[in-house]
Amino acid sequence: MTPYAAPVRDFRFVLEELLEHGSLALPGFEEASPDLVEAVLEEAARLAGEVWAPLNASGDRQGCSRGQDGSVSLPDGFIEAYRAYAEGGWNGIGVSEALGGQGLPEVVASAVQEMLHGANMALGLCPMLTAGAIEALAHHGSDEQKATYLPKLVEGTWTGTMNLTEPQAGSDLSKVRTRAVPQEDGSYRLFGQKIYITWGEHEAAENILHLVLARTPDAPEGNKGISLFLVPKYLVNEPLVNHDGSLGERNDVTCASIEHKLGIHGSPTCTLSFGENDGAIGYRVGEEGRGLNHMFTMMNEARHKVGVQGIGVAERACQQAFAYALDRVQGRRGGSECTISDHLDVRRMLLSMRARTDALRALALYCAAQLDVARHAADAADRLAAQARVDVLIPVVKAFSTDQAVEIASLGVQVHGGMGYIEETGAAQLLRDARIAPIYEGTNGIQALDLAGRKLQRDGGAALTQLIDEVEGTARALSVTTELAPLGEALAGGAADLRAAMAAVLEAGADTERGADAVQAYATPFLSLAGHVLCAWQMGRAALAASAAQASGSKEPFYVAKRQSADYAIRQWLPVGRAQRAVIEAGMASLAAFDAAAH
Repeated sequence: MTPYAAPVRDFRFVLEELLEHGSLALPGFEEASPDLVEAVLEEAARLAGEVWAPLNASGDRQGCSRGQDGSVSLPDGFIEAYRAYAEGGWNGIGVSEALGGQGLPEVVASAVQEMLHGANMALGLCPMLTAGAIEALAHHGSDEQKATYLPKLVEGTWTGTMNLTEPQAGSDLSKVRTRAVPQEDGSYRLFGQKIYITWGEHEAAENILHLVLARTPDAPEGNKGISLFLVPKYLVNEPLVNHDGSLGERNDVTCASIEHKLGIHGSPTCTLSFGENDGAIGYRVGEEGRGLNHMFTMMNEARHKVGVQGIGVAERACQQAFAYALDRVQGRRGGSECTISDHLDVRRMLLSMRARTDALRALALYCAAQLDVARHAADAADRLAAQARVDVLIPVVKAFSTDQAVEIASLGVQVHGGMGYIEETGAAQLLRDARIAPIYEGTNGIQALDLAGRKLQRDGGAALTQLIDEVEGTARALSVTTELAPLGEALAGGAADLRAAMAAVLEAGADTERGADAVQAYATPFLSLAGHVLCAWQMGRAALAASAAQASGSKEPFYVAKRQSADYAIRQWLPVGRAQRAVIEAGMASLAAFDAAAH
């Protein structure tokens, strides 16, 4: 596998030239500076490239194993790599200083997380879930829970998990059956089984805190009967008294099995059994009956990071494909032997991979910057507007980025030809690893329904309309110069398609008889159209920034390459997305009439 080098130059371009370090101007980030951010990126790149990335292939080959006692062994080097990450303070990079973190903006934390996932997705899943647990406890935990558990989570000494799925309850969490029986001391004893628990058992950290959805005995059926509970792997001695964090006896939660998966073999995906003996001791987090609401705090954090994760794998697939194409001698061009990078069809694949990855990164970091505004802006109206934007962007970042990551990794295999199908090159692992991301943290179909059925209908498309207005503003800016005018024209066309499709989905949703079915039918093509247009928008902004740098005298090849990527993204890739408008306007008759049993 080709060594991984974090794309620090592109991160700097997005943060400095597209986002203009806007997050650093927000309250709470007065001590941060562009120089500090650059130093953080460089050091994170070193950790990712030198410590995490070399374990990616070996971790895939070795995988995880479960002992007879329910313990889980990680691939060689994983424990040391995780501890190097935790000891370096990376786990708290985006956590407020009040909670013991580094207090850097979310946009910087997201850049670091992309590097780590690009270096080693299986290992990167562990801190990703911990970040979600920190977010959930910080928002919904009691003061005692925060004091007891957050410091260890933030420093990475303890890790967190998210326990939703059960054998009979996948995406439909209303079917959750795990029981939480109240005790006289205010604790609960949990009984049940959870499946697909990422990093549910391991020895890389001293303790694991499981956030678990369960029902109390008198809870009503359905979503309103679900509460959220914190179940430690090891109980904490007198957790609500001295907060010293010392560990007591092992709780009644065990790893019953680990999954044998298509990819991410280095990540232990566990079936956890709660209460095989006297019951797993847990503590309710937040209000009874509002577990799904509280868990979604964690899931929204995770969904953005899954999108970032997909981009990290796409970046590594790009690097792998480019290195192979530049080295592999095959065929002739201009009368001489050449590498396959000289063949136009291979160039098409390489440029497609690079342009799409750059566009996805820019959109994900734009979303992270809006998260910073939503959390830290001084003006309440600014915070609300940014949050509305984030609500629209997160399903796009999660679903579109991960769908594209699978396609990009598949193209990477294709660039290698037959060698791509051979495991030793590493290209196949990236495709296998990437394939899970469109499924977990809510399948991409669910993300599309969230966008078209919930977010769009909730505000009548107001937040997305504001984004489309900005897309059109960028199109006008591109059209000012003769050189970039074709990009402006194409981007304006994409914005018009998205506006028309939005109107069609809103009209369909208002149909009292068939609205729900219509929105479900149109949701995925609508999200695809939105993803293409918003990514093209970011590349239009990139073209403007690169053109301005060149006009100022820069001869850096980076800007030449960026303009080529922008041209491809807007004029070659965006038309693929624009076709989704025709899909929506064609209606849902064939879907409504389809009978799977008849085929």
